[in-house]
Amino acid sequence: MERSMLRTDLPEIRPGDTVRVYQKVKEGEKERVAQFEGVVLARKHGNGITATVTVRKVIEGIGVERVFPLHLPTITKIDVLRHSKVRRAKLYYIRDKAGREVRKRMKQVWREAAPAKEAIAPKAEEAPDVAAE
Repeated sequence: MERSMLRTDLPEIRPGDTVRVYQKVKEGEKERVAQFEGVVLARKHGNGITATVTVRKVIEGIGVERVFPLHLPTITKIDVLRHSKVRRAKLYYIRDKAGREVRKRMKQVWREAAPAKEAIAPKAEEAPDVAAE
């Protein structure tokens, strides 16, 4: 029974690969195909019907992860965009690495934003004087 549900059109997916997953999404009465592109962090549960892939992408500085069952009927196709050579089976450390890079950027933004606020305050005080004249 499980063999009839297994998909045969799946590419070889490994951790470190960049993939694009196309999945049917039902919104009301309409149905569309949503894409999710990211890096494969892990592949779990073997090659059977329960096999899953964890895919991570970063949207506006926020990490988003989704777990896709590979043999799910709503998945229309999976494209492997890029293969990467990695030395781990599970790439969970990428979560912390991406967070560190975002925190570094945020520190730079905060440093740049602090003097800008001081520069805006005197201009606001000068504006009523100009309007009074």
